[in-house]
Order: sequence, then structure tokens, then C-alpha cells
Amino acid sequence: MPSAHATLAPLVSAAIERAFGEERRGADPVLRPSQFADLQSNAALPLAKVLGLPPREVAQRIVAALDVEGVCDRVEISGPGFINLTLAGSWLDSSLDALADDPRAGVPQQAPERVVIDYSAPNVAKEMHVGHLRTTVVGDALARLLEHLGHTVVRQNHIGDWGTPFGMLIEHLLDVGEGSEEALLVETDPNSFYQAARRKFDDDADFATRARARVVALQGGDPETLRLWHELVELSTHYFNAIYSRLRITLTDADLAGESTYNDDLARVCDELTEAGIATVSDGALCVFLDDYTGREGKPLPLIIRKSDGGYGYGTSDLATVRRRVRDLAADRMLYVIGAPQSLHLQMVWDTARLAGWLPEGVEPVHVKIGNVLGADRKILKTRSGAPLRLMALLDEAVATARAAIDEDRPGLSEEERVALAPQIGIGAVKYADLSVAHDSEYVFDLDRMVALNGNTSRYLQYAVARTRSIFRNAGAATSGAVAVTEPEERALGLALLAFGDVVAEVGETLEPHRLCTYLFDLAQTYSVFYERCPILKAEPPVMASRLALTALTRDVLLRGLELLGIEAPEVM
Repeated sequence: MPSAHATLAPLVSAAIERAFGEERRGADPVLRPSQFADLQSNAALPLAKVLGLPPREVAQRIVAALDVEGVCDRVEISGPGFINLTLAGSWLDSSLDALADDPRAGVPQQAPERVVIDYSAPNVAKEMHVGHLRTTVVGDALARLLEHLGHTVVRQNHIGDWGTPFGMLIEHLLDVGEGSEEALLVETDPNSFYQAARRKFDDDADFATRARARVVALQGGDPETLRLWHELVELSTHYFNAIYSRLRITLTDADLAGESTYNDDLARVCDELTEAGIATVSDGALCVFLDDYTGREGKPLPLIIRKSDGGYGYGTSDLATVRRRVRDLAADRMLYVIGAPQSLHLQMVWDTARLAGWLPEGVEPVHVKIGNVLGADRKILKTRSGAPLRLMALLDEAVATARAAIDEDRPGLSEEERVALAPQIGIGAVKYADLSVAHDSEYVFDLDRMVALNGNTSRYLQYAVARTRSIFRNAGAATSGAVAVTEPEERALGLALLAFGDVVAEVGETLEPHRLCTYLFDLAQTYSVFYERCPILKAEPPVMASRLALTALTRDVLLRGLELLGIEAPEVM
């Protein structure tokens, strides 16, 4: 069921065309919320400048041509030319009844695309730290949402699973013994394993020699070395999956597409760029110099494809990913959910790929820029020693903070209920804090604020859902029925509910999950006002049935919205 905005926008645009001719076809109706009506069209003001007419006269001509029979019961002009539109009660009631019957709660099914999303990308045998949090959480929310809109989403977890450090990691694995407690640290405490290997590499010349030889064996495809490498990767995926499970991330082992995936493509990438005259040798390195990309002092800025020592860099593997995602994965859109500082690098990769013919005009690459997570000092969040904060430790702290808040706020809950609630609230709080601010902005990580019951937090939304469920538990045999809006609070809630589908579709276009968070928070606040001012279970039967229907719709929309964000909604709060 379309929202009020989606219903009125084409009607106002059609009126503008009828009033001022075909050249105004598709004019923006400039619909905005209004304190005097349900919606307000401000189209007369910009049109007046173009037409050279007084804004109020333009508004009068639009209104004269406006056909909103059955949709609006009042249309008024105010001020210099604002058109106030008040919806008919019958339209609002029937639209809400239709929404209640819609299993998708008003979310449209869009024309399907194949969308490849690159997100998370941790490193083998290393801890996931707070820097991985936002790419993982934002990327997964976008994957869920785009799938719900009808798109085919291809998740790509571009893990760091190749390179020179694997020489020392494999040798360390052999030293401690496969299957030993030290080896299994890769599953639980990978930094300990990595740092032990690093210390031996730095302090033991014989070990360093063996590690360098192992790198050569790995790159040469030695079967035994590859087997040991696979073992390290598998142990690391167990660790990744433990994190993903706690965060309710939908990535699986089938989505792994690490750096090693493209090993066989790298030489071919260099050869094709050289043969096409796109890449040239500069100071021994194979580089691409693109127009309009300059560094310090205006010197041309290179995208290095092959280093002077013959090794490949990120530019090579990133070009290989574009090539494969277009050719093999048939991408219509490619989303790279990675740090904002990578913007220039990605743009150079994409421009190079277009020159090479690997990135057709019909395929859209998008950088979903990820900002930093800050500590209370407004610097990048780290431990007291200055090391990156381990993600598992952060999640443990979030659950502990949530448990403390539950103990304080809800002393009547049983121990069993508190144990179950703490991770639902704590993990939800971490994810929502990431998702509720623009993904390219920075935010301060404050667990006490995140788990608060008041304010724009996941716990507030979880509580709103629990409240609606409690109402139905107390309703007994009473059931929801046809909607009949009479009170201003019912009207405000109904209009908010009808906007859900538009918001989800907008997030699918803008790739900005914080807009969905803002909508859900506003909806929960609107329902709270409705709950306080409009008695539900004490109302007369027809009114109670209508208000139960509005409560059920609120519950379903909040549940669906939280699920799209990957956040649980407990039965009891």
C-alpha cells in the first residue's frame, strides 16, 4: 500500500502539468510535512520564479487543476503559496487496513539487480578489531535490506589470506605442532599466535630463513605448504564465524573470496593492461597514470600494478576483483563497504578498469564509505596501551554493560531472563550505534549511552516491541479489527506506519541505513504518544479493535525494521 507521500506526489505533479502545460511534466511536487495538515506542497514557490508569476497565483492554479477526490477531504492555500493537503479519513482507514493485509508491510518489490557487496574482510591469523565492526555491521544490513527489496545479493568477504607473513605463520604452526593448544589459539586468540610467530621471526635468524623459504614454497604451489596454509585459513574462519554468530552476521564460508582467490588472475591483469597501452613501466614498477590524478607538487599519481621487485599490490588484486565480479558474478552494482580513506584508491581502480573494458558503463561501482569509531577522547578507539581494541573483547564488554543495566532497571526479572536478555540488548546496542549514524561519519563509542532505555537506542526500540506484545498478552480474547482513525494521535501513527515501505526503498537507493534507524525511532516515539493518550484495552469494542490493529501494525513494522538491521527483539524486556 503506497504511503500518503507516494499517493499524493503523482497527483500534484499531474495538476502542475494540467495547469502549466506539458513542459512541466514530471515537476517535483515538493511535498513536506506540515503542522497545519498531513502534507504540504511547496511547488508553487520555485515554479513562480520560473513562470514569472506571484506564488499564490501559481498555487491557486495548481489547486484548481488538482484531482484528489477520495484521497483528500481538504485542500487549502496558506502563506505566500503553500498548499496544505489533509487526507480523507476513509482513505487513511482503508490504506491502513490494506497495510495490515500486506505480508511485506508496504515494502515494494523492486526490479531485481545482481548486487555484489564487499564487506568485513578480516585477516587470517589476526584478531578482528573495532576497525572491522562498522564494515561488517553496515555491509550486512545493506545485504539484508537489498535482498528484501527483491535484489540478488552476492556477498564477498575479501579476507586477507595471502602474502609474506604466511611463511612465518606456517613455520610457527609446524613448531608448535598441528592440533596443539598453541595452534588452536588461531580459533580463539589469533593475535597471540601471530605475535609469537613475529617474535621468532625477529629474534631467530634460522626461523626467519625457514619462513622466507616457506613463502617461496607457498607461492610456488608446494602441496604440503598449501595444506598447512589451508589449515590456518580454516582455523581462522572458525574464529571469524564465532564473531559473526554473536553479531548475527549473515556471512558464511561460501562467501569467502580472499586475496588468494585472484592469484591466477594477477599476471593476466598486468599483461592485458600492458598490451592495451594503459600500463607503463616507471622506475622499474608497472604503473597506470590516469588523467586528473596528481600527487604532491602536481606530479602524476600512479596506480602501481606490479612493484619493482615483481610483487603485486592492492591495486592489482582490486582490479582483479572488478574483472571477476563483472565477468563471473554478473554484477549490476558493486558495493565496497570499506574505510573512507580508500576513496581515491578505489576511484583510480575503477577508472583503470573502465579504460581496460572490464567495467562497462552499465555496471555501477559504489564506495560505501565507513568512518571511524572513536573513544571518549575523540581519537580512534584503542586499548589503554594504544593497541586496536579486540572486537571479541568489545562484544564481551557490551554484554556485561547490558547485564548491569538490566540488573539496575529490571530487578524483577529472573536470572534466566537476564542471562538471555544481556546479549540481545548488548549486541543490539553495538550494532544500532553503528547503524544509527551516517556510515561515513565518526561517532564516539559509549556503551552506557548505547544500552540506555531512553533515547535513540536499540533498547528503546526493543522495549517498544515488547510493549506491543504485552498488550496482546493482556488482551485475552479481544482481537484487532478494521481501522477507524478518529484521534490526532491515531492519525499520526497511521501516517507513520504507511511511510515504512518508502523508507526501506529509499535506503536501498541511498545505501544509508541510518535513515531506517531514524524512522524506527520516530515510529516508536509516535506509538508511545498514542499509547499514553489513546486507551486501548479499556476502550469500547470497535475502538479497541481499531487500536489493536494499529498496535499490531506497529509491532510488525518495528520487528521487520529491526530484522533488516540484524537486531533481535526479545519477547520480554
